Amino acid sequence: MQVVKSSISALVLAFGAVIISPVIAQQKSDYSPYAGRQFPTNVYWGDTHLHTDNSLDARAFGVTIGPDDAYRLARGDEILSSHGEPVKLSRPLDFLGVSDHSGGMGARKETVAGNPDLLKDPTVRSWNNRVNEGGSTALGATMDIINSFALGKIPEILLDEDFTRTIWDDYIELAEQFNNPGIFSTIIGYEWTSTEDGNNLHRNVLYRDGGEKAGQVLPYTTSESFNPEDLWDWLEAYENKTGGEILAIAHNGNLSNGIMFPVETNPETGKRLSKNYVQRRIRWEPVYEVTQIKGDGETHAYLSPDDEFADYETWDKGNLNLSTPKRDEMLQYEYGRSALRTGLKLEQKLATNPYKFGMIGSTDSHTALATAEEDNFFGKHSGTEPNEHRFEHLVGGFEDKKVWAWEMTGSGYAAVWARENTREAIFDAIRRKEVYATTGPRMLVRFFGGWDFEAADAQSRMPGEVGYTRGVPMGGDLSKAPRGKSPTFLVGAMKDPFSGNLDRIQVVKGWLDKKGKTHEKVYDVVWADAERRQPDADGRLPSVGNTVNLEKATWKNTIGDPELITTWKDLDFDPAQRAFYCARVLEILTPRWSAYDAARYGVKFPSESPMETTERAFTSPIWYTP
Repeated sequence: MQVVKSSISALVLAFGAVIISPVIAQQKSDYSPYAGRQFPTNVYWGDTHLHTDNSLDARAFGVTIGPDDAYRLARGDEILSSHGEPVKLSRPLDFLGVSDHSGGMGARKETVAGNPDLLKDPTVRSWNNRVNEGGSTALGATMDIINSFALGKIPEILLDEDFTRTIWDDYIELAEQFNNPGIFSTIIGYEWTSTEDGNNLHRNVLYRDGGEKAGQVLPYTTSESFNPEDLWDWLEAYENKTGGEILAIAHNGNLSNGIMFPVETNPETGKRLSKNYVQRRIRWEPVYEVTQIKGDGETHAYLSPDDEFADYETWDKGNLNLSTPKRDEMLQYEYGRSALRTGLKLEQKLATNPYKFGMIGSTDSHTALATAEEDNFFGKHSGTEPNEHRFEHLVGGFEDKKVWAWEMTGSGYAAVWARENTREAIFDAIRRKEVYATTGPRMLVRFFGGWDFEAADAQSRMPGEVGYTRGVPMGGDLSKAPRGKSPTFLVGAMKDPFSGNLDRIQVVKGWLDKKGKTHEKVYDVVWADAERRQPDADGRLPSVGNTVNLEKATWKNTIGDPELITTWKDLDFDPAQRAFYCARVLEILTPRWSAYDAARYGVKFPSESPMETTERAFTSPIWYTP
């Protein structure tokens, strides 16, 4: 392993030297290394998964903030939460995708308001009366409403096209109003919420287009189908009808109870996976939401027992409504890393890898507030907005299984390497998978793979240019292996100035052996405080340490490094084996949102509640195919 650490200024320039294709600018300056370049110099930060009062469940639990205020907060304004708490992000986001549930979009809001057209239906009228009565009666009505949508038993009037059209047109109008290319981009979209039998197969649908095309067709709903393949049909029909472009993002595989990433059998048909299935899945779902508020989805300790950082904020009690308990055998079909491994096997069998996806994070917040920082965390829904008792709030429960508010995960954001801050550029970056996920901090991460990177490349003022010239970026594919060579990787990260120093960068490798069995291995490739930390006899790197003061909810950046960069060669490489490589960046320990709440309110959290967190980033993979 070759470890190289550059100066901060050098790495700043390194990240500024990023390009989006292997093509270097045709015309070079005689002096300025930046003149004449035609590629981006920034990562754009956003949230592709946020619910407002147009989502039935969000409004049912008291959210009163609409898409307009959601956009205002994301672009940097200060607003009031549903409970009247002032809230502002530490820094504006660059883009936001409001993804309200397509089923019954706006229905709850209009039901509560007493829309006279909707009250003609006796079920809706009953809901309205019970909700406005308040107390336990209102809560019962809320649960009835949510269950009716989950079971597909929705009053016909709430599915009326004229009603849906009004809500969708208003949504599009607001998205257009707040879209400010170059400054702040609004991504038109929605969530298709397939939850058959309580198993989470949700997809977020994102448009590349503006309202002129997005408004031509109403969103697809689960009243039409719970089957993701039918959603893919709808996506294709949209593109054929409008000439636009669209994609879907699967999320929350950890709550699917083993059906998010099938290996042998299509769970919808009971038949063996077909070439048609795998080809269409990767066509329409190029990225996966690997981390969000309902638990991390990168990997699980059961699946990755040799990975000491595997068990990060996992939700593994059951499916979405906890109606079916989790079993160990389900886990391999739920997590991103195991799906990447499965994809190698399916590609060998069916000639296409359906799980050749990139990685993003988002919040899935139902507060209309895109908050993912631990010291500014506003919870899952309005009942878990900041207050001294919120950690005791029951988020979900079924019989003896419970999920409490203290188990909520303050995650995450999508990081996009794009040419400019526009809808089109952000969408294109997502589709080509030049993206990565973080659990909240905005660390800068670059990851290139090639065959000829050298130690000196990590000392370059512009490793981005080197990376694109002699390799491929995250989300890309390595070329056929030259005889006698192993792949080399150029990887670097810079800390979020508002968050903790960096502990280490790891490369996660997965591969398929000649017997058809998949494997994984995690390599520490560069780490902080290297002068005092060296791997032990078993290759395990000692802890970087801990500076967290739980009583005060503070930490010191006296350990770790502000930046790390290196080149690394895979000395275990076999050119006959399919493989993928991801980079994972780990911060030093910092206070979790629960520690901030405990310090602010003077309350004591349950002993099982985490109080510290190891924030991280996951890059999209780089693949090798023999």
